[in-house]
Amino acid sequence: MRSSLRGAGAAAAATALVVVVAGSWFGYQQLAGPSCSGRIQLSLAAAPEIAPAVKGAADQWVADGAAVGGTCIAVNVTSAESVEVAAAVASKHGATLAGVGQASGTAVTPDVWVPDSSTWLLRLKSGGATAFAPANGASIARSPVVVAMPEPMATRIGWPDKKVTWTDLLGAVTTGKQPLRAGIVEPTQDAAGLSGLLSLTAAASATGAAGSPQAQEAMIGALRALATNRSSLRQDLLARFPRSTDPTAIANGLSAAALSEEDVIAYNSTKPPIPLAALYPEPSPMPLDYPFAVLPGIEPAKASAAKVLFEVLTTSGFKNRLAAQSLRAPDGNWGAGFKAPQGAPSPANGGASAVPPIGQGAAADLDPTAIQTATTTWSVATQSGRMLCVIDVSGSMKEPVKTANGATREQVTVAAASQGLSLFDDSWAIGLWTFSTNLSGSRDWTEVVPIRPLSSNRGAIQRGLGTVTPSRGDTGLYDTMLAAYQKVQEDWEPGKVNSVVLFTDGKNDDKNGITQKQLLDKLKQLRDPEQPVQVIIIGIGTGVSRTELKSITDVTGGGSFVTADPTKIGEIFLQAIALRPPAPR
Repeated sequence: MRSSLRGAGAAAAATALVVVVAGSWFGYQQLAGPSCSGRIQLSLAAAPEIAPAVKGAADQWVADGAAVGGTCIAVNVTSAESVEVAAAVASKHGATLAGVGQASGTAVTPDVWVPDSSTWLLRLKSGGATAFAPANGASIARSPVVVAMPEPMATRIGWPDKKVTWTDLLGAVTTGKQPLRAGIVEPTQDAAGLSGLLSLTAAASATGAAGSPQAQEAMIGALRALATNRSSLRQDLLARFPRSTDPTAIANGLSAAALSEEDVIAYNSTKPPIPLAALYPEPSPMPLDYPFAVLPGIEPAKASAAKVLFEVLTTSGFKNRLAAQSLRAPDGNWGAGFKAPQGAPSPANGGASAVPPIGQGAAADLDPTAIQTATTTWSVATQSGRMLCVIDVSGSMKEPVKTANGATREQVTVAAASQGLSLFDDSWAIGLWTFSTNLSGSRDWTEVVPIRPLSSNRGAIQRGLGTVTPSRGDTGLYDTMLAAYQKVQEDWEPGKVNSVVLFTDGKNDDKNGITQKQLLDKLKQLRDPEQPVQVIIIGIGTGVSRTELKSITDVTGGGSFVTADPTKIGEIFLQAIALRPPAPR
Protein backbone atom coordinates (compact mmCIF):
# COMPACT_ATOMS: atom_id res chain seq x y z
CA MET A 1 0.00 0.00 0.00
CA ARG A 2 1.34 3.48 -0.80
CA SER A 3 0.40 4.74 2.65
CA SER A 4 3.08 2.54 4.18
CA LEU A 5 5.70 4.80 2.59
CA ARG A 6 4.28 8.05 3.86
CA GLY A 7 3.96 7.81 7.64
CA ALA A 8 1.06 9.11 9.64
CA GLY A 9 0.28 12.06 7.38
CA ALA A 10 -1.04 9.90 4.55
CA ALA A 11 -2.53 7.19 6.69
CA ALA A 12 -5.08 9.28 8.58
CA ALA A 13 -8.20 11.02 7.41
CA ALA A 14 -8.50 14.76 7.98
CA THR A 15 -11.51 17.00 8.52
CA ALA A 16 -11.64 20.71 7.83
CA LEU A 17 -14.39 23.34 7.87
CA VAL A 18 -14.73 25.32 4.69
CA VAL A 19 -17.53 27.36 3.19
CA VAL A 20 -18.01 27.95 -0.50
CA VAL A 21 -20.20 29.74 -2.97
CA ALA A 22 -20.48 28.96 -6.68
CA GLY A 23 -17.97 31.02 -8.63
CA SER A 24 -14.44 32.18 -8.01
CA TRP A 25 -12.52 31.49 -4.84
CA PHE A 26 -11.29 35.06 -4.95
CA GLY A 27 -14.78 36.53 -4.97
CA TYR A 28 -15.72 34.12 -2.25
CA GLN A 29 -12.81 35.22 -0.07
CA GLN A 30 -13.96 38.83 -0.27
CA LEU A 31 -17.45 37.90 0.93
CA ALA A 32 -16.29 35.79 3.88
CA GLY A 33 -18.02 36.68 7.13
CA PRO A 34 -17.05 36.27 10.79
CA SER A 35 -19.51 33.48 11.60
CA CYS A 36 -21.95 31.02 10.10
CA SER A 37 -24.72 28.62 11.03
CA GLY A 38 -25.75 25.30 9.53
CA ARG A 39 -23.41 22.93 7.81
CA ILE A 40 -23.13 20.83 4.66
CA GLN A 41 -20.76 17.86 4.75
CA LEU A 42 -18.66 17.25 1.62
CA SER A 43 -16.70 14.01 1.57
CA LEU A 44 -13.56 13.61 -0.53
CA ALA A 45 -11.50 10.45 -0.93
CA ALA A 46 -7.98 10.93 -2.31
CA ALA A 47 -5.16 8.56 -3.19
CA PRO A 48 -2.82 8.29 -0.16
CA GLU A 49 0.13 10.11 -1.73
CA ILE A 50 -1.89 13.21 -2.64
CA ALA A 51 -4.21 13.25 0.40
CA PRO A 52 -1.80 15.30 2.60
CA ALA A 53 -1.59 18.03 -0.05
CA VAL A 54 -5.38 18.17 -0.40
CA LYS A 55 -5.74 18.24 3.39
CA GLY A 56 -3.20 21.06 3.68
CA ALA A 57 -5.05 23.15 1.11
CA ALA A 58 -8.35 22.64 2.96
CA ASP A 59 -6.74 23.56 6.28
CA GLN A 60 -5.42 26.80 4.78
CA TRP A 61 -8.84 27.56 3.37
CA VAL A 62 -10.31 27.29 6.87
CA ALA A 63 -7.55 29.42 8.40
CA ASP A 64 -8.36 32.19 5.92
CA GLY A 65 -11.92 32.36 7.27
CA ALA A 66 -14.31 30.63 4.94
CA ALA A 67 -17.94 31.49 5.62
CA VAL A 68 -20.73 33.06 3.58
CA GLY A 69 -24.49 33.25 3.53
CA GLY A 70 -24.73 31.80 6.99
CA THR A 71 -23.79 28.30 5.83
CA CYS A 72 -20.65 26.35 6.63
CA ILE A 73 -19.31 23.49 4.58
CA ALA A 74 -17.22 20.76 6.20
CA VAL A 75 -14.90 18.82 3.93
CA ASN A 76 -13.89 15.40 5.17
CA VAL A 77 -10.68 14.47 3.31
CA THR A 78 -9.96 10.76 3.56
CA SER A 79 -6.89 8.86 2.39
CA ALA A 80 -8.13 5.87 0.38
CA GLU A 81 -6.50 3.44 -2.04
CA SER A 82 -7.96 3.96 -5.51
CA VAL A 83 -8.82 0.28 -5.98
CA GLU A 84 -10.89 0.32 -2.76
CA VAL A 85 -12.99 3.28 -3.85
CA ALA A 86 -13.29 1.84 -7.38
CA ALA A 87 -14.71 -1.38 -5.92
CA ALA A 88 -17.29 0.59 -3.92
CA VAL A 89 -18.28 2.72 -6.93
CA ALA A 90 -18.50 -0.39 -9.13
CA SER A 91 -20.79 -2.06 -6.61
CA LYS A 92 -23.04 0.99 -6.44
CA HIS A 93 -23.32 1.33 -10.23
CA GLY A 94 -23.43 -2.34 -11.18
CA ALA A 95 -20.07 -2.42 -12.94
CA THR A 96 -17.62 -5.32 -13.22
CA LEU A 97 -13.90 -4.58 -12.98
CA ALA A 98 -11.63 -7.50 -13.91
CA GLY A 99 -9.41 -8.49 -11.00
CA VAL A 100 -10.86 -5.99 -8.51
CA GLY A 101 -13.42 -8.07 -6.61
CA GLN A 102 -16.04 -6.78 -4.23
CA ALA A 103 -15.90 -3.72 -2.01
CA SER A 104 -15.35 -4.13 1.71
CA GLY A 105 -18.45 -4.08 3.85
CA THR A 106 -17.58 -0.65 5.26
CA ALA A 107 -16.68 1.01 1.95
CA VAL A 108 -18.77 4.03 0.94
CA THR A 109 -18.62 6.22 -2.13
CA PRO A 110 -17.52 9.83 -1.54
CA ASP A 111 -18.93 13.02 -3.03
CA VAL A 112 -15.59 13.78 -4.67
CA TRP A 113 -12.95 11.24 -5.64
CA VAL A 114 -9.31 11.92 -6.52
CA PRO A 115 -7.94 8.54 -7.65
CA ASP A 116 -4.39 8.25 -8.91
CA SER A 117 -5.46 7.78 -12.53
CA SER A 118 -8.26 8.55 -14.97
CA THR A 119 -8.05 4.92 -16.09
CA TRP A 120 -10.24 4.06 -13.08
CA LEU A 121 -12.99 6.31 -14.45
CA LEU A 122 -12.70 4.75 -17.91
CA ARG A 123 -12.73 1.20 -16.52
CA LEU A 124 -15.89 1.88 -14.52
CA LYS A 125 -17.66 3.28 -17.57
CA SER A 126 -16.62 0.44 -19.90
CA GLY A 127 -17.23 -2.12 -17.13
CA GLY A 128 -20.98 -1.54 -17.16
CA ALA A 129 -21.53 1.63 -15.08
CA THR A 130 -23.57 3.23 -17.87
CA ALA A 131 -24.97 5.92 -15.57
CA PHE A 132 -21.52 6.77 -14.20
CA ALA A 133 -20.77 10.26 -15.46
CA PRO A 134 -18.61 12.18 -12.95
CA ALA A 135 -18.37 15.95 -13.36
CA ASN A 136 -15.09 17.75 -13.97
CA GLY A 137 -12.47 14.96 -14.10
CA ALA A 138 -9.62 17.39 -14.81
CA SER A 139 -6.18 16.60 -13.43
CA ILE A 140 -4.87 18.28 -10.28
CA ALA A 141 -1.44 16.57 -10.18
CA ARG A 142 0.83 14.26 -12.10
CA SER A 143 3.47 11.60 -11.59
CA PRO A 144 5.09 9.99 -14.65
CA VAL A 145 5.19 6.21 -14.74
CA VAL A 146 8.78 5.00 -14.85
CA VAL A 147 10.69 1.75 -14.87
CA ALA A 148 12.32 1.46 -11.47
CA MET A 149 15.64 -0.39 -11.51
CA PRO A 150 18.46 -0.83 -8.95
CA GLU A 151 21.10 1.75 -9.83
CA PRO A 152 23.93 -0.80 -10.49
CA MET A 153 21.75 -2.60 -13.06
CA ALA A 154 20.53 0.67 -14.59
CA THR A 155 24.13 1.82 -15.01
CA ARG A 156 24.95 -1.32 -16.99
CA ILE A 157 22.35 -0.46 -19.62
CA GLY A 158 23.53 3.14 -20.00
CA TRP A 159 21.46 5.07 -17.42
CA PRO A 160 21.14 8.01 -17.04
CA ASP A 161 22.44 9.04 -20.48
CA LYS A 162 20.94 6.38 -22.74
CA LYS A 163 17.30 6.51 -23.77
CA VAL A 164 15.51 3.19 -23.25
CA THR A 165 12.54 2.03 -25.31
CA TRP A 166 9.78 -0.41 -24.37
CA THR A 167 11.01 -2.67 -27.16
CA ASP A 168 14.41 -2.77 -25.43
CA LEU A 169 12.74 -3.67 -22.14
CA LEU A 170 10.53 -6.31 -23.77
CA GLY A 171 13.62 -8.05 -25.15
CA ALA A 172 15.43 -7.79 -21.82
CA VAL A 173 12.47 -9.34 -19.97
CA THR A 174 11.70 -12.21 -22.37
CA THR A 175 14.98 -13.19 -24.05
CA GLY A 176 18.60 -13.92 -23.28
CA LYS A 177 20.34 -16.32 -20.94
CA GLN A 178 19.63 -14.12 -17.94
CA PRO A 179 16.47 -12.09 -18.63
CA LEU A 180 15.63 -9.22 -16.33
CA ARG A 181 13.67 -10.28 -13.23
CA ALA A 182 10.82 -7.89 -13.89
CA GLY A 183 7.90 -7.48 -11.52
CA ILE A 184 4.60 -5.66 -11.45
CA VAL A 185 1.90 -4.64 -9.01
CA GLU A 186 -1.32 -6.34 -10.14
CA PRO A 187 -2.33 -4.15 -13.13
CA THR A 188 -6.02 -4.86 -12.52
CA GLN A 189 -5.62 -3.20 -9.10
CA ASP A 190 -2.83 -0.65 -9.65
CA ALA A 191 -2.79 2.20 -12.17
CA ALA A 192 1.01 2.37 -12.54
CA GLY A 193 1.09 -1.39 -13.11
CA LEU A 194 -1.64 -1.03 -15.74
CA SER A 195 0.27 1.77 -17.46
CA GLY A 196 3.40 -0.38 -17.65
CA LEU A 197 1.40 -3.35 -18.91
CA LEU A 198 -0.21 -1.26 -21.67
CA SER A 199 3.19 -0.03 -22.83
CA LEU A 200 4.80 -3.47 -22.74
CA THR A 201 1.94 -5.19 -24.58
CA ALA A 202 1.96 -2.41 -27.19
CA ALA A 203 5.65 -3.14 -27.76
CA ALA A 204 4.84 -6.86 -28.05
CA SER A 205 2.07 -6.17 -30.58
CA ALA A 206 4.55 -4.21 -32.69
CA THR A 207 6.75 -7.29 -33.13
CA GLY A 208 4.47 -8.57 -35.91
CA ALA A 209 1.20 -7.93 -37.69
CA ALA A 210 -1.77 -7.41 -35.41
CA GLY A 211 -2.97 -10.80 -34.17
CA SER A 212 -0.03 -12.63 -35.76
CA PRO A 213 1.53 -15.64 -34.01
CA GLN A 214 4.74 -13.62 -33.44
CA ALA A 215 2.87 -10.77 -31.74
CA GLN A 216 0.79 -13.21 -29.70
CA GLU A 217 3.87 -15.14 -28.60
CA ALA A 218 5.70 -11.96 -27.60
CA MET A 219 2.72 -10.72 -25.61
CA ILE A 220 2.23 -14.01 -23.77
CA GLY A 221 5.94 -14.18 -23.01
CA ALA A 222 5.84 -10.68 -21.51
CA LEU A 223 2.75 -11.41 -19.43
CA ARG A 224 4.17 -14.60 -17.97
CA ALA A 225 7.54 -13.00 -17.26
CA LEU A 226 5.83 -10.23 -15.31
CA ALA A 227 3.45 -12.61 -13.58
CA THR A 228 6.36 -14.54 -12.05
CA ASN A 229 7.14 -11.57 -9.79
CA ARG A 230 3.73 -9.93 -9.46
CA SER A 231 2.32 -8.67 -6.20
CA SER A 232 -1.02 -7.31 -5.10
CA LEU A 233 0.72 -4.80 -2.80
CA ARG A 234 3.24 -2.16 -3.83
CA GLN A 235 4.99 -2.46 -0.48
CA ASP A 236 5.58 -6.15 -1.09
CA LEU A 237 6.96 -5.54 -4.58
CA LEU A 238 9.33 -2.84 -3.36
CA ALA A 239 10.62 -5.23 -0.69
CA ARG A 240 11.84 -7.54 -3.48
CA PHE A 241 14.42 -5.07 -4.73
CA PRO A 242 17.94 -5.93 -3.48
CA ARG A 243 18.58 -4.75 0.07
CA SER A 244 22.32 -5.41 0.05
CA THR A 245 25.28 -4.39 -2.10
CA ASP A 246 26.33 -8.04 -2.28
CA PRO A 247 26.45 -9.06 -6.00
CA THR A 248 24.46 -12.21 -5.28
CA ALA A 249 21.70 -10.21 -3.61
CA ILE A 250 21.58 -7.85 -6.58
CA ALA A 251 21.44 -10.75 -9.04
CA ASN A 252 18.66 -12.51 -7.13
CA GLY A 253 16.61 -9.41 -6.34
CA LEU A 254 13.98 -7.74 -8.47
CA SER A 255 15.52 -6.06 -11.51
CA ALA A 256 12.77 -3.82 -12.82
CA ALA A 257 9.17 -2.76 -12.20
CA ALA A 258 6.74 -0.17 -13.53
CA LEU A 259 6.14 2.32 -10.70
CA SER A 260 5.38 6.01 -10.43
CA GLU A 261 8.09 8.63 -10.19
CA GLU A 262 6.71 9.47 -6.75
CA ASP A 263 7.12 5.82 -5.67
CA VAL A 264 10.82 5.91 -6.58
CA ILE A 265 11.41 9.21 -4.77
CA ALA A 266 9.62 7.90 -1.67
CA TYR A 267 11.59 4.63 -1.73
CA ASN A 268 14.92 6.41 -2.07
CA SER A 269 14.05 8.81 0.75
CA THR A 270 14.32 5.83 3.13
CA LYS A 271 18.07 5.66 2.25
CA PRO A 272 18.12 2.02 1.07
CA PRO A 273 21.50 0.30 0.52
CA ILE A 274 20.76 0.14 -3.22
CA PRO A 275 18.82 3.22 -4.47
CA LEU A 276 16.44 2.88 -7.37
CA ALA A 277 17.02 4.60 -10.69
CA ALA A 278 13.97 5.98 -12.50
CA LEU A 279 14.10 5.20 -16.22
CA TYR A 280 11.77 7.19 -18.47
CA PRO A 281 11.21 4.82 -21.42
CA GLU A 282 9.92 5.84 -24.83
CA PRO A 283 7.20 6.06 -25.91
CA SER A 284 6.06 7.66 -22.65
CA PRO A 285 3.62 5.49 -20.69
CA MET A 286 0.32 6.81 -19.39
CA PRO A 287 1.17 8.93 -16.30
CA LEU A 288 -0.77 9.02 -13.05
CA ASP A 289 -2.91 12.14 -13.43
CA TYR A 290 -5.10 12.43 -10.28
CA PRO A 291 -8.46 13.50 -11.76
CA PHE A 292 -10.82 15.58 -9.62
CA ALA A 293 -14.03 13.61 -10.13
CA VAL A 294 -17.30 14.89 -8.67
CA LEU A 295 -19.35 11.72 -8.48
CA PRO A 296 -22.90 11.71 -9.88
CA GLY A 297 -25.90 12.15 -7.65
CA ILE A 298 -24.63 14.74 -5.14
CA GLU A 299 -26.85 17.64 -4.18
CA PRO A 300 -26.36 21.10 -5.78
CA ALA A 301 -24.88 22.72 -2.65
CA LYS A 302 -22.18 20.06 -2.50
CA ALA A 303 -21.54 20.42 -6.22
CA SER A 304 -20.96 24.15 -5.69
CA ALA A 305 -18.57 23.40 -2.85
CA ALA A 306 -16.67 20.95 -5.03
CA LYS A 307 -16.41 23.51 -7.83
CA VAL A 308 -14.64 26.04 -5.62
CA LEU A 309 -12.51 23.41 -3.93
CA PHE A 310 -11.19 22.44 -7.36
CA GLU A 311 -10.11 26.06 -7.93
CA VAL A 312 -8.24 26.01 -4.61
CA LEU A 313 -6.40 22.88 -5.81
CA THR A 314 -5.19 24.53 -9.01
CA THR A 315 -3.32 27.49 -7.47
CA SER A 316 0.45 27.97 -7.44
CA GLY A 317 0.39 27.38 -3.70
CA PHE A 318 -1.05 23.93 -4.24
CA LYS A 319 1.77 23.19 -6.70
CA ASN A 320 4.21 23.68 -3.83
CA ARG A 321 2.15 21.38 -1.61
CA LEU A 322 2.37 18.75 -4.35
CA ALA A 323 6.13 19.17 -4.52
CA ALA A 324 6.35 18.34 -0.81
CA GLN A 325 4.65 15.01 -1.69
CA SER A 326 7.02 14.41 -4.65
CA LEU A 327 4.24 15.09 -7.14
CA ARG A 328 4.21 17.36 -10.19
CA ALA A 329 1.59 19.85 -11.28
CA PRO A 330 -0.77 18.70 -14.07
CA ASP A 331 1.39 20.31 -16.79
CA GLY A 332 4.45 18.31 -15.72
CA ASN A 333 6.22 21.22 -14.03
CA TRP A 334 6.91 21.15 -10.32
CA GLY A 335 6.80 23.47 -7.35
CA ALA A 336 9.42 24.59 -4.85
CA GLY A 337 11.29 21.83 -3.08
CA PHE A 338 10.63 19.06 -5.63
CA LYS A 339 13.64 16.74 -5.88
CA ALA A 340 13.52 15.15 -9.31
CA PRO A 341 15.24 11.78 -9.83
CA GLN A 342 18.45 11.82 -11.83
CA GLY A 343 17.65 11.92 -15.54
CA ALA A 344 14.07 13.08 -14.98
CA PRO A 345 12.68 15.11 -17.89
CA SER A 346 10.73 18.33 -17.38
CA PRO A 347 9.01 20.72 -19.80
CA ALA A 348 11.48 23.41 -18.75
CA ASN A 349 14.53 21.46 -19.98
CA GLY A 350 13.05 20.17 -23.23
CA GLY A 351 11.67 16.94 -21.83
CA ALA A 352 8.03 17.81 -22.34
CA SER A 353 7.48 14.67 -24.41
CA ALA A 354 7.70 12.61 -21.26
CA VAL A 355 4.89 14.58 -19.65
CA PRO A 356 2.48 15.41 -22.51
CA PRO A 357 -0.18 18.05 -21.87
CA ILE A 358 -3.60 16.82 -20.83
CA GLY A 359 -7.16 18.05 -20.88
CA GLN A 360 -9.88 16.23 -19.02
CA GLY A 361 -7.55 13.66 -17.48
CA ALA A 362 -4.51 11.91 -18.92
CA ALA A 363 -6.58 8.98 -20.17
CA ALA A 364 -8.89 11.21 -22.22
CA ASP A 365 -7.47 9.95 -25.53
CA LEU A 366 -6.98 6.34 -24.45
CA ASP A 367 -9.25 3.74 -26.02
CA PRO A 368 -11.24 2.02 -23.23
CA THR A 369 -11.07 -1.16 -25.32
CA ALA A 370 -7.27 -1.17 -24.98
CA ILE A 371 -7.59 -1.04 -21.20
CA GLN A 372 -10.24 -3.74 -21.13
CA THR A 373 -8.21 -5.99 -23.43
CA ALA A 374 -5.08 -5.54 -21.31
CA THR A 375 -6.82 -6.25 -18.00
CA THR A 376 -8.78 -9.24 -19.26
CA THR A 377 -5.79 -10.75 -21.06
CA TRP A 378 -3.72 -10.35 -17.91
CA SER A 379 -6.43 -12.00 -15.79
CA VAL A 380 -6.64 -14.97 -18.15
CA ALA A 381 -2.89 -15.42 -18.53
CA THR A 382 -2.14 -15.21 -14.81
CA GLN A 383 -4.96 -17.12 -13.14
CA SER A 384 -5.08 -20.90 -12.78
CA GLY A 385 -8.24 -22.77 -13.66
CA ARG A 386 -10.05 -25.96 -14.58
CA MET A 387 -12.41 -25.57 -17.50
CA LEU A 388 -14.73 -27.62 -19.68
CA CYS A 389 -15.16 -25.97 -23.08
CA VAL A 390 -18.48 -26.94 -24.73
CA ILE A 391 -19.06 -25.99 -28.39
CA ASP A 392 -22.37 -26.03 -30.26
CA VAL A 393 -22.22 -28.13 -33.45
CA SER A 394 -25.89 -27.83 -34.43
CA GLY A 395 -26.70 -27.32 -38.11
CA SER A 396 -27.04 -23.54 -37.81
CA MET A 397 -23.32 -23.30 -37.00
CA LYS A 398 -22.72 -23.86 -40.74
CA GLU A 399 -24.01 -20.35 -41.46
CA PRO A 400 -21.38 -18.09 -43.10
CA VAL A 401 -20.26 -14.94 -41.28
CA LYS A 402 -20.21 -11.91 -43.58
CA THR A 403 -17.64 -10.07 -41.46
CA ALA A 404 -15.27 -13.08 -41.47
CA ASN A 405 -14.67 -13.46 -45.22
CA GLY A 406 -17.25 -16.21 -45.47
CA ALA A 407 -15.96 -18.40 -42.65
CA THR A 408 -18.75 -20.25 -40.85
CA ARG A 409 -19.89 -19.59 -37.30
CA GLU A 410 -18.25 -22.88 -36.34
CA GLN A 411 -14.91 -21.91 -37.86
CA VAL A 412 -14.93 -18.51 -36.16
CA THR A 413 -15.79 -20.10 -32.81
CA VAL A 414 -13.07 -22.74 -33.08
CA ALA A 415 -10.52 -20.07 -34.09
CA ALA A 416 -11.39 -17.99 -31.02
CA ALA A 417 -11.11 -21.01 -28.72
CA SER A 418 -7.80 -22.03 -30.30
CA GLN A 419 -6.32 -18.55 -29.92
CA GLY A 420 -7.53 -18.36 -26.32
CA LEU A 421 -5.89 -21.70 -25.59
CA SER A 422 -2.45 -20.17 -26.15
CA LEU A 423 -3.02 -17.81 -23.21
CA PHE A 424 -3.50 -20.62 -20.70
CA ASP A 425 -0.34 -21.90 -19.06
CA ASP A 426 0.31 -25.55 -18.16
CA SER A 427 -1.27 -25.17 -14.71
CA TRP A 428 -4.70 -25.11 -16.36
CA ALA A 429 -6.78 -28.26 -16.82
CA ILE A 430 -9.05 -28.14 -19.87
CA GLY A 431 -11.47 -30.52 -21.55
CA LEU A 432 -13.54 -30.27 -24.75
CA TRP A 433 -17.13 -31.35 -25.53
CA THR A 434 -19.38 -30.72 -28.51
CA PHE A 435 -23.20 -30.76 -28.47
CA SER A 436 -26.27 -30.72 -30.67
CA THR A 437 -29.19 -33.22 -30.45
CA ASN A 438 -28.79 -37.00 -30.55
CA LEU A 439 -25.08 -36.51 -31.12
CA SER A 440 -24.10 -39.80 -29.47
CA GLY A 441 -27.11 -42.05 -29.72
CA SER A 442 -29.91 -40.30 -27.83
CA ARG A 443 -27.37 -38.18 -25.93
CA ASP A 444 -26.94 -34.56 -26.98
CA TRP A 445 -23.23 -34.23 -26.21
CA THR A 446 -20.00 -36.05 -26.81
CA GLU A 447 -16.66 -35.85 -25.03
CA VAL A 448 -13.89 -34.96 -27.47
CA VAL A 449 -11.07 -34.58 -24.92
CA PRO A 450 -11.37 -35.23 -21.15
CA ILE A 451 -10.44 -32.55 -18.59
CA ARG A 452 -6.71 -32.94 -17.91
CA PRO A 453 -3.75 -30.60 -17.21
CA LEU A 454 -2.49 -28.78 -20.28
CA SER A 455 1.01 -29.96 -19.45
CA SER A 456 -0.05 -33.28 -21.02
CA ASN A 457 -3.26 -32.29 -22.80
CA ARG A 458 -2.46 -29.21 -24.91
CA GLY A 459 -1.80 -31.10 -28.12
CA ALA A 460 -4.93 -33.23 -27.68
CA ILE A 461 -7.10 -30.13 -27.18
CA GLN A 462 -5.63 -28.46 -30.26
CA ARG A 463 -6.21 -31.59 -32.34
CA GLY A 464 -9.71 -31.94 -30.88
CA LEU A 465 -10.61 -28.40 -31.90
CA GLY A 466 -9.48 -29.27 -35.41
CA THR A 467 -12.11 -32.00 -35.60
CA VAL A 468 -15.07 -29.82 -34.60
CA THR A 469 -17.58 -29.64 -37.46
CA PRO A 470 -21.33 -28.89 -37.57
CA SER A 471 -23.87 -31.72 -37.51
CA ARG A 472 -27.43 -31.86 -38.87
CA GLY A 473 -28.99 -31.67 -35.41
CA ASP A 474 -30.71 -29.01 -33.36
CA THR A 475 -29.65 -27.38 -30.08
CA GLY A 476 -29.81 -29.64 -27.02
CA LEU A 477 -28.82 -26.86 -24.65
CA TYR A 478 -30.52 -27.87 -21.39
CA ASP A 479 -29.45 -31.52 -21.23
CA THR A 480 -25.89 -30.56 -22.18
CA MET A 481 -25.68 -27.73 -19.66
CA LEU A 482 -26.75 -30.01 -16.81
CA ALA A 483 -24.33 -32.78 -17.81
CA ALA A 484 -21.41 -30.34 -18.19
CA TYR A 485 -22.11 -28.75 -14.79
CA GLN A 486 -22.21 -32.15 -13.12
CA LYS A 487 -18.98 -33.20 -14.83
CA VAL A 488 -17.02 -30.17 -13.60
CA GLN A 489 -18.51 -30.47 -10.13
CA GLU A 490 -17.66 -34.18 -10.02
CA ASP A 491 -13.89 -33.66 -9.80
CA TRP A 492 -13.93 -30.10 -8.41
CA GLU A 493 -10.41 -28.88 -7.70
CA PRO A 494 -9.59 -26.44 -4.86
CA GLY A 495 -7.42 -23.39 -5.52
CA LYS A 496 -8.68 -23.02 -9.09
CA VAL A 497 -11.60 -21.41 -10.89
CA ASN A 498 -13.71 -24.44 -11.89
CA SER A 499 -15.86 -23.48 -14.86
CA VAL A 500 -18.00 -24.47 -17.82
CA VAL A 501 -17.63 -22.26 -20.92
CA LEU A 502 -20.33 -22.96 -23.49
CA PHE A 503 -20.65 -21.48 -27.00
CA THR A 504 -24.05 -21.61 -28.74
CA ASP A 505 -25.90 -19.88 -31.57
CA GLY A 506 -29.44 -20.98 -30.71
CA LYS A 507 -32.15 -21.60 -28.15
CA ASN A 508 -32.85 -24.99 -26.66
CA ASP A 509 -34.97 -26.94 -29.15
CA ASP A 510 -34.62 -30.50 -27.90
CA LYS A 511 -38.18 -31.84 -27.67
CA ASN A 512 -37.03 -35.01 -25.90
CA GLY A 513 -34.90 -33.29 -23.26
CA ILE A 514 -35.52 -31.65 -19.90
CA THR A 515 -37.42 -28.38 -19.60
CA GLN A 516 -36.00 -25.04 -18.56
CA LYS A 517 -37.69 -25.35 -15.15
CA GLN A 518 -36.24 -28.81 -14.63
CA LEU A 519 -32.76 -27.56 -15.52
CA LEU A 520 -32.92 -24.57 -13.18
CA ASP A 521 -34.39 -26.62 -10.32
CA LYS A 522 -31.66 -29.24 -10.70
CA LEU A 523 -28.88 -26.62 -10.85
CA LYS A 524 -30.23 -25.02 -7.66
CA GLN A 525 -30.05 -28.43 -5.95
CA LEU A 526 -26.52 -29.10 -7.20
CA ARG A 527 -25.05 -25.70 -6.45
CA ASP A 528 -22.55 -25.82 -3.58
CA PRO A 529 -21.20 -22.46 -2.29
CA GLU A 530 -18.18 -24.32 -0.88
CA GLN A 531 -17.34 -25.77 -4.29
CA PRO A 532 -18.62 -23.25 -6.86
CA VAL A 533 -18.74 -24.02 -10.57
CA GLN A 534 -18.75 -20.85 -12.65
CA VAL A 535 -20.80 -21.01 -15.86
CA ILE A 536 -19.98 -18.77 -18.82
CA ILE A 537 -22.31 -18.89 -21.83
CA ILE A 538 -21.38 -17.07 -25.03
CA GLY A 539 -24.32 -16.57 -27.39
CA ILE A 540 -23.51 -16.06 -31.08
CA GLY A 541 -25.79 -14.40 -33.65
CA THR A 542 -29.43 -13.35 -33.46
CA GLY A 543 -30.97 -16.75 -32.76
CA VAL A 544 -30.07 -16.89 -29.06
CA SER A 545 -32.22 -15.77 -26.14
CA ARG A 546 -30.50 -13.48 -23.65
CA THR A 547 -33.21 -14.25 -21.10
CA GLU A 548 -32.74 -18.00 -21.49
CA LEU A 549 -28.97 -17.82 -21.04
CA LYS A 550 -29.14 -15.37 -18.14
CA SER A 551 -31.63 -17.57 -16.29
CA ILE A 552 -28.95 -20.26 -16.16
CA THR A 553 -26.02 -18.08 -15.06
CA ASP A 554 -28.18 -16.33 -12.46
CA VAL A 555 -28.42 -19.70 -10.72
CA THR A 556 -24.86 -20.94 -11.20
CA GLY A 557 -22.86 -17.73 -11.02
CA GLY A 558 -20.67 -16.56 -13.87
CA GLY A 559 -22.13 -14.62 -16.77
CA SER A 560 -23.82 -14.74 -20.16
CA PHE A 561 -22.58 -12.78 -23.17
CA VAL A 562 -24.35 -12.30 -26.50
CA THR A 563 -22.93 -10.87 -29.71
CA ALA A 564 -24.69 -10.48 -33.03
CA ASP A 565 -21.29 -10.39 -34.76
CA PRO A 566 -19.50 -13.76 -34.34
CA THR A 567 -16.12 -12.16 -35.11
CA LYS A 568 -16.34 -10.49 -31.66
CA ILE A 569 -16.37 -13.76 -29.74
CA GLY A 570 -12.59 -13.76 -29.34
CA GLU A 571 -12.80 -10.53 -27.32
CA ILE A 572 -15.83 -11.79 -25.41
CA PHE A 573 -14.11 -15.09 -24.65
CA LEU A 574 -11.28 -13.21 -22.91
CA GLN A 575 -13.72 -11.05 -20.94
CA ALA A 576 -15.67 -14.14 -19.92
CA ILE A 577 -12.67 -16.13 -18.73
CA ALA A 578 -11.43 -13.12 -16.78
CA LEU A 579 -14.56 -13.34 -14.62
CA ARG A 580 -13.43 -14.91 -11.35
CA PRO A 581 -15.76 -15.68 -8.49
CA PRO A 582 -15.58 -12.31 -6.66
CA ALA A 583 -13.64 -12.34 -3.41
CA PRO A 584 -14.65 -9.81 -0.72
CA ARG A 585 -12.11 -7.03 -0.19
